[in-house]
Amino acid sequence: MRIIDNINDLLGDDLKSTIKPGAKLKIAASCFSIYAYEALKEELEQIESLEFVFTSPTFVESEVTDKLSKQKREFFIPKEQREKSFYGTEFEIQLKNKLTQKAIARECADWIRRKVEFRSNTTGAPMQQLAAVQVSEEQAVYQPLNGFSAVDLGYQKG
Repeated sequence: MRIIDNINDLLGDDLKSTIKPGAKLKIAASCFSIYAYEALKEELEQIESLEFVFTSPTFVESEVTDKLSKQKREFFIPKEQREKSFYGTEFEIQLKNKLTQKAIARECADWIRRKVEFRSNTTGAPMQQLAAVQVSEEQAVYQPLNGFSAVDLGYQKG
């Protein structure tokens, strides 16, 4: 077992060396950031698939607040709050300020359509957050993991 502290050894660098063409990834985390995708873009383009489980209910149809209900109510939910699981964390503000968010989001959306399956933990039971990389018969597991963001990969200070 090796300890990755995101100071001397970065999770992102270790993932870059572990992910090989045809690898299968499984991640259970609280958030998915397009900036984590950007940091690992070359490696993630070569994977076979990614199964991502949001550890708390996210993008669950029964939880959607903008569905029509029998009782008419009007609320304003800022887009940033509603979709914060994709925009990353408040610590990624430097990345947001580069004004490349739209281009990164477009590339990431294309990759998601081709390679990713998202699910959400709707059981209410706590779930261990982790990332697993399977290449042929070898498997690497990273835990605990807070989220899949540039901060969690060690590329931004958080």
